[in-house]
Amino acid sequence: MAEGGPPDCETQKSEIGNLLKLTLKKGETWYLVDIKWFKQWKKFVGYDSWDSCSVGDESTNPGPVDNSALLKENGQLKEHLVDDLDYTLFPAEAWNKLLSWYGIVEGQGPVSRCVIEDGMYLKQLKVEVYLYNVVLSRYGPQSKEQSLTRDVSRAATIAELEKMMRQEFSISEDKEVRLWNRYMSSTYEHLNKPDNTLQDAGLYQGQVIVIEEKNEDGTWPRQAKSTSSYNSTGSYERSSYTTRSGGGYGGGSGNYESGYSYGSYDSGYSKGSGAANPGLCGLANLGNTCFMNSALQCMSNVPQLTDHMMDDKKWEKELNEDNPLGNKGEIAKSYAELIKTMWSGRYSYTVPRNFKVAVGRFAPQFSGYQQQDSQELMAFLLDGLHEDMNRIRKKPYVELKDDDGRPDSMVAAEAWDNYRKRNDSIIVDIFHGLLKSTVQCPECSKISVTFDPFCYLSLPLPIKKERQMEVFWVPLAPKAKPVQFKLTVPKMGIVGDICKALSSFVGVPSEKMVVTDVYNHRFHRVFALEEGLNHILDRDDIFVYEVPVNTAEDPNTLIVPIYLREKRSSGKDAYVSSNQLFGQPLLLPVPKGTCSYEELYNLLLQRMSRYVKSPKPSEQWWVKLKKRQEQEDEKDDKGDMAGEVGDNASNNADEKEPSENDEHVVNGEVSSMDTNVSDDELETDRAAEKMGEDEEVEEEEEGPKRLFTFSQVNSYGSSELDGKLLDDGRPLKLTSKTYIALDWDPLAKEKFYIEKDAEDFEQHDTIRYRNVPKRQAIQLNDCLKIFTDAEKLSEHDPWYCPSCKRHQQATKKFDLWSLPNVLIIHLKRFSYNRYWRDKIDALVEFPTEGLDLRKYIINADHGRAVYDLIAVSNHYGGLGGGHYTAFAKNKEENEWHYFDDSSVSQSSEEAVVTKAAYVLVYQKREQKMPPPPVPAKTKSATVTTATASSAAEAETSCCTNGLESPDNAHCNDIEMDTST
Repeated sequence: MAEGGPPDCETQKSEIGNLLKLTLKKGETWYLVDIKWFKQWKKFVGYDSWDSCSVGDESTNPGPVDNSALLKENGQLKEHLVDDLDYTLFPAEAWNKLLSWYGIVEGQGPVSRCVIEDGMYLKQLKVEVYLYNVVLSRYGPQSKEQSLTRDVSRAATIAELEKMMRQEFSISEDKEVRLWNRYMSSTYEHLNKPDNTLQDAGLYQGQVIVIEEKNEDGTWPRQAKSTSSYNSTGSYERSSYTTRSGGGYGGGSGNYESGYSYGSYDSGYSKGSGAANPGLCGLANLGNTCFMNSALQCMSNVPQLTDHMMDDKKWEKELNEDNPLGNKGEIAKSYAELIKTMWSGRYSYTVPRNFKVAVGRFAPQFSGYQQQDSQELMAFLLDGLHEDMNRIRKKPYVELKDDDGRPDSMVAAEAWDNYRKRNDSIIVDIFHGLLKSTVQCPECSKISVTFDPFCYLSLPLPIKKERQMEVFWVPLAPKAKPVQFKLTVPKMGIVGDICKALSSFVGVPSEKMVVTDVYNHRFHRVFALEEGLNHILDRDDIFVYEVPVNTAEDPNTLIVPIYLREKRSSGKDAYVSSNQLFGQPLLLPVPKGTCSYEELYNLLLQRMSRYVKSPKPSEQWWVKLKKRQEQEDEKDDKGDMAGEVGDNASNNADEKEPSENDEHVVNGEVSSMDTNVSDDELETDRAAEKMGEDEEVEEEEEGPKRLFTFSQVNSYGSSELDGKLLDDGRPLKLTSKTYIALDWDPLAKEKFYIEKDAEDFEQHDTIRYRNVPKRQAIQLNDCLKIFTDAEKLSEHDPWYCPSCKRHQQATKKFDLWSLPNVLIIHLKRFSYNRYWRDKIDALVEFPTEGLDLRKYIINADHGRAVYDLIAVSNHYGGLGGGHYTAFAKNKEENEWHYFDDSSVSQSSEEAVVTKAAYVLVYQKREQKMPPPPVPAKTKSATVTTATASSAAEAETSCCTNGLESPDNAHCNDIEMDTST
């Protein structure tokens, strides 16, 4: 703790602000700080210019650093915390300053983490907030195998891991060992490069690492079972038989000139074992890679693409390793290798490790083992294959032209021809179409028309944009219990919408409600009615209090926030809390300007009468408890200090008649003047008084004690302010910024505070029963209609009008001009922003056969557009996790199958339509390639352009005039010209 407390707010703001700008350095230690505490500190020091009205106000002092919201009961970090949403990161110097200025809540320690290099190929510095939790196992028969779990840094090396495992299993240093990465019971990978980090070796959360000890006769226990292995360098060790995943590409070692190598895995069964029909090959989960497996199974069952990749002569001839926008041909090579394995008919499942490593090398967002999005992976794959097999070796410069009122057919033909001059591949032939984008200025009526390629359609779902929120209603009636409600409010609504929805249930006007965020027994935030609901997270505890007045400016009534504290010691430092908050806070209405200490005490007893028993007038309850406390104090060698906490009679040292020197200080007014004697002097006087008086006489003279005393505190309840509340009969000086803590004597709390009743609440039917109206199923045609409807751009996404020379909220409309042979439809179930994340979990009904899209196509010369479903990528569960699977129709059997990682089972056409459907893959009924979309040499198209850059953001618009439809299409060709 800094001598004399923290420096002034401006100094804190400047010093911490500069330190937060520091860049990460490998090996440094950074510290996690709860985001709510950090926001409170920013408010206190005026860190943000727009929030500087309470700078230096002690009521906003954050008090000791409190990370309890980040920690479990056992002190470990909670799962799934998000940077800038749950916590913020402080460099060591900034943390040390905060610690010296404010201290840390009693019982907590710092949450420190190390800076590491993250990424398998493209290394980036990051703070390793979560370590890998891996299973360490000592090899032996299944019944005798020893296992334990440990947290390990992904930056730790294989050598360090070996050392740890030797210590854990008491294996001597002279004993020869080797480490294995075990995927399944029969799938091992040899970890034989000691300098590799766990991340470089492709290990992941929950991975099983096996240590094997050499036998005394020089053999290895696993030698009899396996004759091949894949080591961490990627090279394949030859064996007497071929393992499950086959040899490297071309039948050789799998080493390419690029230096990237492919290997095989120790499968535990020989050639032909686990044989399956071609294409019915599962994919092992490498650790949260179900998203990748789902996307791969969908693409594997696109006949034209699979046939092309199975024919080495075709795709090798088109391989474009020099394309600066490509991946040196490695995505095409690894995908071709995987497809040949899946369609060989020899294996019931395989391990797609080579493909995973190749993707991670060129798309860092997929390099780790975090859950990702199957649609984003699918988009990256198609774009990667397109660029790796682009038949255009040197892309010409193409100048874009305005439509200038020309016919759509002419503008579309020109756009398609220009696109094909730079993009010509099997992916374009199969998957790409053309969209018409029309933007109209609302002021000058200027119309801009462009034709943009697309690889898939991202369709919005026609769902009412609402969210459900759980809140606790706290009635004004003292005997009424709080009631938990589940309310339906607009997703982008305001706090007043909560009050409006709640009012219909409780019959109280919304004007007489106060909405708060209660966190750790205190008000983290009191919301204004016009604040946006996007600031409230689903995990926040929202309490809505009934108040008797309409506004805080009522001339006769003041609403005072009340905290409950258990008085543990008489802490002398205003910045170190020696009291423990408990229970739920209150909002207490009191008469403005006339409320005395006694009146406030009685009002609180009445308000808490449901769970606080009042002593009988004749009951001297404190005598027995006081004697017990004094005995405990003697044992702890602490004198009689604890017996005095909350003692109102002794507290009358504070209640003495005001002297001439302090008459100008109003009761309870926060002042820099010291209106009381020091704690040391007071304690000395009290001790002397007790020593000189007979205990029996003292008990009679003390009179009835109060259950609690009052302290003015900051808004966090962690620091006491200097404005004392005196029990002298005079009105207390209370303002709209006053926060009061009820400091309970521990013995009084034990006898009169009924914790069970205080925590009791009722649940409304909206919580107990899922009586939310059952939503009707959405039709795919409804999604297509919304996609092609005109919409007004938001104020945050305006269009620059070349005529008006300024940004306008224009009207935007998409139309289908030409559709590809294989149409991918992405259902936009996920939505994100800074404050909340959501998934639309509604059933979308879509045809499995005969999807006729001709009515949505505005090109009169297009011809038939009837599609049949061939694959579906499914997502089950919520955000930040869940599970991906796939349905696909096998081209050989013409039957539906269900793919769940390594498991493949037969399914039916009826089972395909579920509310888990996320990506739909349709194939046009015509067997031959469709005619070109417009008079042009090649056929309709669009690029997946889930370009490497946009693959990370599946919802990013690629249209030059600004909306979000062709989410991932190569439409910025002019920009690409500069790089080729």
